[in-house]
Amino acid sequence: MSAFLTNLLVFGRLLRAAEVDVPVGAMLVVIEALPHVDTGNREEVYYTCRAILVRRREQLQTFDTVFDAFWRDHANPFAGRETANLRSQDAMQTAAVAAAVLSGDPDDAGGSGEGSPEGLVQTWSESSALRRKDFAEFSPQEEAQARVAIERLEWLPGRRRTRRWVRGRGPRIDLRRALVHSVRTRGDLFSLPTRHRKIRPRRLVLLCDVSGSMERYSRLLLHFAHGIGQQQRRVEAFLFSTSLTRVTRQLRPRNVNRAAVAVSDVVTNWSGGTRIGHALQQFRMLWSRRVMREGPVVLLISDGWDRGDPELLRQQVAWLQRSCHRLIWLNPLIGTTGFEPLTRGLKAALPYVDDFLPARTLTDLSQLALHLEGLDNSSRHRRAQHQV
Repeated sequence: MSAFLTNLLVFGRLLRAAEVDVPVGAMLVVIEALPHVDTGNREEVYYTCRAILVRRREQLQTFDTVFDAFWRDHANPFAGRETANLRSQDAMQTAAVAAAVLSGDPDDAGGSGEGSPEGLVQTWSESSALRRKDFAEFSPQEEAQARVAIERLEWLPGRRRTRRWVRGRGPRIDLRRALVHSVRTRGDLFSLPTRHRKIRPRRLVLLCDVSGSMERYSRLLLHFAHGIGQQQRRVEAFLFSTSLTRVTRQLRPRNVNRAAVAVSDVVTNWSGGTRIGHALQQFRMLWSRRVMREGPVVLLISDGWDRGDPELLRQQVAWLQRSCHRLIWLNPLIGTTGFEPLTRGLKAALPYVDDFLPARTLTDLSQLALHLEGLDNSSRHRRAQHQV
């Protein structure tokens, strides 16, 4: 890896150590931006990095201190011919390195060996075998690459028409605006302004199983929930095994490590048994009025191994489907050898599930993102899709 990239990633790690939140995506933007400025000019580099990396006013003083020390001690570490030859493809290849450095996984930004950033340069791409590899078989290095790939996905869970009318091309005449315009023309109307219903993104509700049978997938699925929450503010997240816990607030920090620590502090039943029906009943009683308004899209993530009452699960899944725009069950076992949805819980729930889709590889998650984007925005017509 070039000295320019090494210095830049070390700088990002120092910022994070100084309590400045530095998302991986922001470091990638800096990598792409610096070749377009004079890296020998301290002021240009400073304002470029500050504009991209500083998200809150209270972090400005800390950023200034770290930047001054880093520039002084390393004698202009960002200058050099290498920056002029940096291309966007190189920047994309270093995204995994940025993730590892900012999360503190590697021993040193310029280290060597199996755990060094150089081992992470070959990040996920459409042609990589990693995109079809089961999450349960990932090594720590591959898991770091997968986190970057998940963070690059775009989540657009459909849109809905609200009751609010706004100006624009539409079926209704905007009488208020027409009267205002007529004053300027002394009562003559030369055109009739119209209005249409305002369009808003649908709310997304995540219900994620963290029982013992899901332990191999929990870490990456938690990062998956965090990535969606960072892109879409109208997201509600819940974790369950024998009981349900709301973790929406805990997933809000931009730093995924802090979010993971916050989640682990409030969820007390990690890797326990599974009672999906009971958890959904808790969700219905405690949270449905708050989060099920306006027809959200619900993602239920579980392998379906349930120790509870199948009839209770059937009733609660049936209610959940009636209450949402679309109910999608994501199962990480779909696609594994010999898997069939034959458990009592799955047999009871599947008739009321709109989409039964896999969630065990990066390809599965990328296809899920496309599926969410293509959801019908105006009709509640359901077309069940089951992939086994």
